[in-house]
Amino acid sequence: MPDMLVKLYELPTFEDERGRLAASGIVCRRAESYERRHVLAFVSKHWPNWVDEAIAGFAHLPPTVFVAERGGRTIGFAAYNATRPDYFGPMGVEESERKAGIGRVLLLQCLHALAGEGYAYAVIGGVGPAAFYERAVRATSIEGSDPGIYRGMLRAEDD
Repeated sequence: MPDMLVKLYELPTFEDERGRLAASGIVCRRAESYERRHVLAFVSKHWPNWVDEAIAGFAHLPPTVFVAERGGRTIGFAAYNATRPDYFGPMGVEESERKAGIGRVLLLQCLHALAGEGYAYAVIGGVGPAAFYERAVRATSIEGSDPGIYRGMLRAEDD
């Protein structure tokens, strides 16, 4: 899975999409540090290999983790500056909630936050759904980036 690059100075807006989601009962916002164990439980349940990066996102103040929630229940998350500075990811949306635009809003919230920190470009690390990122933010593949920083990653015996 290659890395991708996105221009932060040409990002689309997301406020209308976030408003549409809010009208349907889905709130996308920055996570609070006191919500850490709930978000980590969600990540652990659906994507256990991403827990360490989510923990790293909560090490920042404010956290570099955004969440999507419905009725106080986490249904999606995204992080930035969790793997490396200026990196987006990981991100995941509960399978039953996909295709509603939640992932796009979470992605854009994180990327706009990176732009607000002064970055001009961001790396999306170890991309799975490249077509999604190409459509959402015109991200482009970084040639020769597979496996990138994940090369030689430690694995548990049962992985």
